[in-house]
Amino acid sequence: MAAQDGSEVVGMEADPVQKEPEVLCEAAGQGDAAKTEQALHIDEESTSTHAATVSNGEESDEGKEMVEVKIIWNKNKYDLKIPLDGTGANLKEKIHSLTGLPPAMQKVMYKGLLPEDKTLREIKVTNGAKIMVVGSTINDVLAVNTPKEVIQQEVKAEENKKEPLCRQKQHRKVLDKGKPDDVMPSVKGVKERLPTVPLAGMYNKSGGKVRLTFKLEQDQLWIGTKERTEKIPMGSIKNVVTEPIEGHEDYHMMAFQLGPTEASQYWVYWVPAQFVDAIKDTVLGKWQYF
Repeated sequence: MAAQDGSEVVGMEADPVQKEPEVLCEAAGQGDAAKTEQALHIDEESTSTHAATVSNGEESDEGKEMVEVKIIWNKNKYDLKIPLDGTGANLKEKIHSLTGLPPAMQKVMYKGLLPEDKTLREIKVTNGAKIMVVGSTINDVLAVNTPKEVIQQEVKAEENKKEPLCRQKQHRKVLDKGKPDDVMPSVKGVKERLPTVPLAGMYNKSGGKVRLTFKLEQDQLWIGTKERTEKIPMGSIKNVVTEPIEGHEDYHMMAFQLGPTEASQYWVYWVPAQFVDAIKDTVLGKWQYF
């Protein structure tokens, strides 16, 4: 070919299409695919091993001494098998899985309020034991607006304005009769769970003998006198008022408030001091009394 200025330009033939680089790229692609497949295979093995590790890490009840109990909540009954050396907190978690009731909202009772830090063996839970659970789910709590806390605050404020209960005339006429001969023995400075038998030998406001029976399965307090027995749902008791008896501080006078005013208080005298906290825990729940 000649340029316009007359010089020759050496013609260049187009290079043939080179296939080899494509072959190399294809081979490289196959190598990358092989590596990717190998990596996926390794990752699957790692995931499988990890899953197995997680599964094997779960605590098993195999080989542990078990106890079979019956959980009673909201008129429903559940059969549950749990390690005898499990704690009260472990039991609450099991109850949560059965009922959907969060542990923090459970009041679990077996011969009184069940302690979370002790094992079922220490509490002496036996096969076939019936464990009462009281509590409401979050939805139930939100759906019900109860004035119980307000009532308790008003009662407490009113009490603070008055002289000691045991000096008031209405109570002195009962206390002046002296300590009943058949009242249960007391232990000052000690907290005990409710006994398995009724608390008996005490006086009521009229000076008659009275006994208290805590029916945990029915969630009721039975107040028995010579004439009759009143069966009171624990949920209807708004407050529990207590005060040591002057000169006999190992015994208390106690009132169960069944309505919004003092007129609805049912008084019981000469309650052994070691059972006072257990009674409050059982009737109102540990987080409610003051």
